[in-house]
Amino acid sequence: MKKVSFVIPCYRSEHTLEHVVTEIQETMHKLKQYTCEIVLVNDCSPDGTFGVIRRLCAANEEICGIDFARNFGQHAALMAGLRQASGDYVVCLDDDGQTPANEVNKLLEKLEEGYDAVYAKYEHKHHSAFRNLGSRVNELMTRTMLEKPKELYVSSYFAVKRFVVEDMIRYENSYPYVIGLVLRTTKNITNVVVQHRDREEGSSGYTLKKLLNLWFNGFTAFSVKPLRIATTIGCGSAFVGFVYGLYTIVKRFVNPAVPMGFSALMAALVFFGGMIMIMLGLIGEYVGRIYISMNNSPQYVIRERIRCDQADV
Repeated sequence: MKKVSFVIPCYRSEHTLEHVVTEIQETMHKLKQYTCEIVLVNDCSPDGTFGVIRRLCAANEEICGIDFARNFGQHAALMAGLRQASGDYVVCLDDDGQTPANEVNKLLEKLEEGYDAVYAKYEHKHHSAFRNLGSRVNELMTRTMLEKPKELYVSSYFAVKRFVVEDMIRYENSYPYVIGLVLRTTKNITNVVVQHRDREEGSSGYTLKKLLNLWFNGFTAFSVKPLRIATTIGCGSAFVGFVYGLYTIVKRFVNPAVPMGFSALMAALVFFGGMIMIMLGLIGEYVGRIYISMNNSPQYVIRERIRCDQADV
C-alpha cells in the first residue's frame, strides 16, 4: 500500500481546519489502496488555529502538527511540511475548504498514470477580484521568468511524487518558492479539473505586500532573466540616446537657427536616469538576497512540534 501525505499550511483557519481534515480522512477511508498522514503547519496564526491542531493531533495518530515562532509565509510552511512528510505521494492543499479534498483521487490517478506532478485546475474560481488579479500576474510571471508551459495551470492544490519532494527539500535558501522548485525538478506535469468552492469564512491572507514579496521570490531565486531584461533595456536606451544625439547634430547643421531644446534634454536625462535607477535597484535586490542567504537566515523557525519524528524538520 502506498502512503499519501497531506501538507496543509494553516493561517486563521480556526473554524475551517477541522472540516478540511475530516473530509480528507473520509475520502482516504474510501481509497483502500492508500494509507495517509496529515501534516498541519501553523504559520503563527493570531487566532486559535494551533489549539485546533493540538486537539486534532491528540485525537488521531495519523496527524502531526508544527507551530512557527513567527509568520514566515505559505511557501515556508509548505517547505516545513514537505520535510516532515514521509509518503510516496505528497498532496498540498489549502486550509479554508476551497480546495476540494474529496477530489484528491483525481490527482492521485494522474500520478499513478506516470506523471511526476499534478496541479488542480478550476473551471470557475471563487476567489475575490484582488486574488484573481494576483493569480493572473503570478501566471504571467511564472510563464515568463520560470519558463512554465503556457498550457499548464498552477494552483495551491497539487500532488507530487516522492523523488520530487526529495529534490525540493534540498533547497535551503531563505526565499523558497514552491512552484519554481517543482518546475526545476520535472517537466512531466499535468492538470486535472476540480471544483472550486466558496470560502467558508474570512478572506485571503494574501495582501498586496505578500504578493509582491512572493513574485520577487519567484523571479530572483530561480531566474536571471530580470538581469538580462535590464541589460537589454539598457542597450536599447543607449541606442535611442545615440540616435537622438545624431538627430540633434544633423538638425543643428540643417537649420542653425533652431534652438537645441532644453525640454528635450531634460526629458532624456529623466528617462535615462530613471532606467539606471531601476537597473541598480534590481541588481541591489539580487545582492541583498545573496547577502541574507550567506548569513544563513532560516526559511522558518519552529516553536513546537506535535508527533513530528523526523530529525530534519
